[in-house]
Amino acid sequence: MGVSRSGFYKWKNRDRSVQRVHRDVLIAVIEQVHKEHSTHGYRWVAAFIRINYPFGCSDSYAYKIFRFLGIESQTRHKVHRRPRKVKDRYPNLIYSTWETVDRPRQVIVSDMTAFHISLFYIEVTFYFDVYTKQILTWRMAERRGSRDQYVDGLEDVVGMLRGCKEATVLHTDQGSVYASLAYNELIRDSLIVRSMSRAGKPTDNPVNEALNGWIKEELYIDFKLGECKNRRGPSRAGYSRKPPSSYKRGKRPMLAHRMRMYTHKRTDWNEQDGKE
Repeated sequence: MGVSRSGFYKWKNRDRSVQRVHRDVLIAVIEQVHKEHSTHGYRWVAAFIRINYPFGCSDSYAYKIFRFLGIESQTRHKVHRRPRKVKDRYPNLIYSTWETVDRPRQVIVSDMTAFHISLFYIEVTFYFDVYTKQILTWRMAERRGSRDQYVDGLEDVVGMLRGCKEATVLHTDQGSVYASLAYNELIRDSLIVRSMSRAGKPTDNPVNEALNGWIKEELYIDFKLGECKNRRGPSRAGYSRKPPSSYKRGKRPMLAHRMRMYTHKRTDWNEQDGKE
């Protein structure tokens, strides 16, 4: 170890330091005070020592000694802690097997993301195809906590998959709408198999989280979505002259335009995959 014999025995036979002596005395005092006043915690014990003894003791140091001695304040009312049982409504069928997806419509993921535009708050629910990274459908709501966009989007997905002979996995998080009976009642007569992420694990749905981030970055950075000061958004060719049909339906024109571009962005790839 590179230590001389004389240095080792000098270290072994050295006297105890002042800090160590003070620590041993303080440990003995706290243990004695706790035996006499077992109903008090470490803060009260530290204050008692500062008042009645010639040396001080901070609350944090008393807490560490309590932990070292394995003691705690005693009470008549015992705290009954029951272990939390996390029961997932649907199992996680994906985990880390995203690379095994080898065809369109094999796995569909869904999630909600929020947009803050000036004074407006918008919630958008997406349904992505994991294989093609295409937005199969999206729905928008201007009311916080609305459930209509989830259900309307699922109805669109069920309509797209009508006639398919192979099962499709629909993977979501454990949101209240995704776990509701009304939501899952829509897929009872279809070949859609439900899958859910584990509680508190957004990494179980990396495809959806990544696509949400990319879309929001492009909208906010490239298209200055955060600078919109009115309902119609910045002036664009066609928008400033005549409101688009999406605006008449209550959708934001700027956001609706970009969502249409994302939705049809990979149409050629899908057609090519279908031919192959």
